[in-house]
Amino acid sequence: MSRRRVVVTGVGAVSPVGNTAQEMWQAVSNGVSGVEKVDRLLDDGVSVYIGATIKSFDPSPYLSAKDCRRFDRFIQYGIAAGIQAIEASGFAAGKVDSERVGVVVGSGIGGIESLETTCGKFAMGQKRVSPLFIPSTIINMISGNLSIRYNFRGANLAFATACTTSTHAIGMAARLIQWNELDAAVAGGAEAALVPTAVSSFAAMKALSSRNHDPTAASRPWDRERDGFVLGDGAGVIVLEEYEQAKARGAEIYAEIVGFGMSADAHHVTSPIQDGSGFCSSMQNALKDAEIAPDRVDYINAHGTSTPLGDLAETAAIKRLFGEKTRVAVSSTKSMIGHLLGAAGAVEAIVTLQAMQEGLLPPTINLQNRDENCDLDYVANEAREGKIDIAMSNSFGFGGTNGTLLFRAI
Repeated sequence: MSRRRVVVTGVGAVSPVGNTAQEMWQAVSNGVSGVEKVDRLLDDGVSVYIGATIKSFDPSPYLSAKDCRRFDRFIQYGIAAGIQAIEASGFAAGKVDSERVGVVVGSGIGGIESLETTCGKFAMGQKRVSPLFIPSTIINMISGNLSIRYNFRGANLAFATACTTSTHAIGMAARLIQWNELDAAVAGGAEAALVPTAVSSFAAMKALSSRNHDPTAASRPWDRERDGFVLGDGAGVIVLEEYEQAKARGAEIYAEIVGFGMSADAHHVTSPIQDGSGFCSSMQNALKDAEIAPDRVDYINAHGTSTPLGDLAETAAIKRLFGEKTRVAVSSTKSMIGHLLGAAGAVEAIVTLQAMQEGLLPPTINLQNRDENCDLDYVANEAREGKIDIAMSNSFGFGGTNGTLLFRAI
């Protein structure tokens, strides 16, 4: 049986620079940073008190007041992004077989804010703990609630693979369609980890930027003065469909997913292999899956976290695969939206899809003093026009777990 084609027909996002995919793209394409001081972190005495926060998010169009009280913020963000994507795709109005629609949405950490709050309540006695604590925090509750809301009765899954979570979710959802297990899938990830316990832990491992005095300039991938990533909250969800079904119902098609690759560093819990070989294998596997040569790739939305070791390893990986003299355009939208952990891959895939549609390469902002060992074309500081036929989106996570998506214009 030949492999079925898979296309993207809907996108939705809640991000530090906009609470829809369209708002997010407008900000990213103009180099707007969503990083700011976080009062709660400052008040609690956390050493790093900057983050890429969600601004002016109103859950009422998506959830009842009761559900808002019950669900951790990561679930609220994920459901909102999922509803946006499903409604944008146009298939929610009975146009597809619900038995053949799946939901694959995960999170890197899940309901850590509710966990933090409930632990405080438990210290005052067991009776203070809500019976809804578990269903309000566990990672598969975005998938579960979207499935219930729309009566999607196909595969219902949730991944938790650190910062590669939503890239894996999208890639595996695409494969379920390719393998004829599903005709459509809702896939992505969500995160709301900007809370004192999580920030304190990342700060203790020296992973975060400590540029408290200059938040908007804190995330600076490939810059000589980068000192760690900036933690962010948000969600990204896309709708995937089998190509012939999407075409038959006249759906808007953003692009085709033609390749998905995975790999493991098998090296260290938090640090990547410095020669980039682990990252390179993931990209190589995506290209092999698509039967596309490296020189056909026009743009890479990099993992690009702004960490000293990670940026070097990813640069080495790209050069290892594409050649020392490659001129492929590479940018990191984390310079604007921070690192959304389990939501990062989906949000960045959405930016990649929008870049393909608009013919505009999004910038890496704050790149003022380039690291001499980082010598690729990082689309520094300002977006520029550029036709994108083939685009790649990378995600790499703690535990050495890697994922790459490859999109083709259609």
